Amino acid sequence: MVAAETNAPDLPKPENRVWKKFRSHKSAMLGGALVVFFVAIALLAPILPIPDPAATDWAAVRKAPSAAHWMGTDEIGRDVLSRMVWGAQASLLAGVISVAIAVAIGVPLGIVAGYFGGWTDAIISRCTEALLAAPFLILAIALAAFLGPSLTNAMIAIGISATPIFIRLTRGQVINVKVEDYVDSARAIGLPTRLILSRYILPNVLPPILVQATLTIATAIIAEASLSFLGLGQQPPAPSWGSMLNTAKNFLNQAPWMAMWPGLSIFLVVLGFNLLGDGLRDALDPREH
Repeated sequence: MVAAETNAPDLPKPENRVWKKFRSHKSAMLGGALVVFFVAIALLAPILPIPDPAATDWAAVRKAPSAAHWMGTDEIGRDVLSRMVWGAQASLLAGVISVAIAVAIGVPLGIVAGYFGGWTDAIISRCTEALLAAPFLILAIALAAFLGPSLTNAMIAIGISATPIFIRLTRGQVINVKVEDYVDSARAIGLPTRLILSRYILPNVLPPILVQATLTIATAIIAEASLSFLGLGQQPPAPSWGSMLNTAKNFLNQAPWMAMWPGLSIFLVVLGFNLLGDGLRDALDPREH
């Protein structure tokens, strides 16, 4: 006897549905293109045919953009294009590493608070609320000033300041997931807590964390530029978009290009991460599939 054949159509894989949804989001694709462009510039900085970002030329002080210097020169004759390219490394590195620090600290604490509840949740939640009481940038400035001016300390300060966001987000997601039937079933068959957390809880709370991380990178880039502008981030002569803006504010009338390029770059890279984050949020939302 031959078994009857089923004609049920093959369902597309979840990752294919996510990619299809993401591709249909035009602004998200634009954001992704901007992010890829700036990341490529930062990675290719060592091999691009550009001058040394710290090399001075006293015969070309504050020269307007030209064939010799496509983005002009600064107050001591350094090539602005070269400093922009190398400054992209500092800004993107600060954004990514700061958020990595926040995720590495915030997600485990959020999982513990949301899953176990009780006094553990109370302690973590109260500490989180205390940190959230201070504005993000003010807290980052205070921590950076306490740790000392450097790019590394600025990344640590930004990462710690962003940690409460991920604790609160993860806790809320875990509270929703831990009451699902598949989690109850895993507990009923005696799976150890560590396996429940790693196999059933964490994978189901990752999508909103990924979206929040993408959006927070944009915030971290602005924070790093702000700290560098105040002298608490990347230290001269190493290039940073924030420190370039700090110098350029003294020459807005004589050399406006010194402020225009770093300001425009910060705007575009932050716009790119925000658009990318919005697109990921729509693509990963199960209600949209």
